Amino acid sequence: MLISSTGGLLFVFNRNNSFLIFASLIIFSFFYIGKGLKKSVYYSSLVTFFVVLLLFGINFLSATNPQSLTKYTFFGITIFTTILTLLYFNNQGDKNVFINSLYFVLKLVLFQSLLSFFAYFFVNDSLALLTSKYHESFTYNYLFYYSVKTGSIVNLFGLDICRNSGIFWEPGILQAYLNILFFLEFSYFKRNKKLLLLIFAAILTTYSTTGLLLLMIQLIYFLQKKFKKNIALVLIMLIGIPFYLILSANMNDKIYGEGESSFQKRLLDLTQPLFIASQNPLTGVGLDIDNFQKVREEFYINSDLNDVLRQFGIEQKTETTSKGSTNSVMYMLAGMGFPTAILFMFMFIKQQIVKNDRFIWFLITFFTVMSEPLLLRPFFFIFILSGFFHFIYKITNHKKQLV
Repeated sequence: MLISSTGGLLFVFNRNNSFLIFASLIIFSFFYIGKGLKKSVYYSSLVTFFVVLLLFGINFLSATNPQSLTKYTFFGITIFTTILTLLYFNNQGDKNVFINSLYFVLKLVLFQSLLSFFAYFFVNDSLALLTSKYHESFTYNYLFYYSVKTGSIVNLFGLDICRNSGIFWEPGILQAYLNILFFLEFSYFKRNKKLLLLIFAAILTTYSTTGLLLLMIQLIYFLQKKFKKNIALVLIMLIGIPFYLILSANMNDKIYGEGESSFQKRLLDLTQPLFIASQNPLTGVGLDIDNFQKVREEFYINSDLNDVLRQFGIEQKTETTSKGSTNSVMYMLAGMGFPTAILFMFMFIKQQIVKNDRFIWFLITFFTVMSEPLLLRPFFFIFILSGFFHFIYKITNHKKQLV
């Protein structure tokens, strides 16, 4: 449920009921395990909840534009559900229970995504359309899901291939979880070659530029770490050269080819919110997505930005938009202002859930939330709360020791 709440179609089409079931399952689990709550963990979680809730409350009251109470109530539900999840895992005796559970579930996500990808060639004439206020998706008997967005069908060697989304609404979200699984297999578990190959293949089926880039970074890092320098260099070249050619072709298509509109959207989502934040540095314009879209629609960048971008061989052709931002880091910066956004990102870096190979882990999660609107959703938000929890837990425990 934690994973599905962050990009899963279950929450896209049934958000309110899904969050209710999610919270109920966590509360029930506390009674089911029957071990009771550790006081130090409970009080630290409670303080974390109120501190983060206070930050959102301040943002609601001080934002430059009037904000919707309904929108912020949903943020409150997200904070509550996420802190309950964090409390559940922190209350366990085994500190690796989160990692072990995540590893198991992500393997299920992997197998489902591969089945879904190959099933498309057999069921593409028998798909039904699912619709909601914000999203549409094709489905085959609610077992497999396929995006209806432009660019979801890619023609390779005369064969129409549907980019793999798995149980998520976008291939870019699936690649994030697959890259996380690749990381866990290399960093924490058995380094099973067959499983790594399956993950590698599944990431290729997403045809995601971010996914391919993160996979290449991981391959270079872990091969260099595992093997001696000369052997690692040979392996990196053998794997990296063809992989680089695929990535290069993908990026050229996104930047200069048929996928240019997607690149232009992401480029605007990187630059425009930064300029919005620079005009509202302390409080931001608020996180109400409807008001944020209105601000974006009327906001034009008055700068020589393209002069800078042309030095990198790119140009921003889109000046404004009325849509939300795919870049959740820049959205948070524009919505909450520099102080709160920097604090949240600091806590994101200081998370205490994944401790192995922290730099690579940060790259995976940071690039993901820079390319998808996921940072303030439960799975990624739990890492921000983990940073807050660890900081508060250390303070409360230190005080007890002094007493």
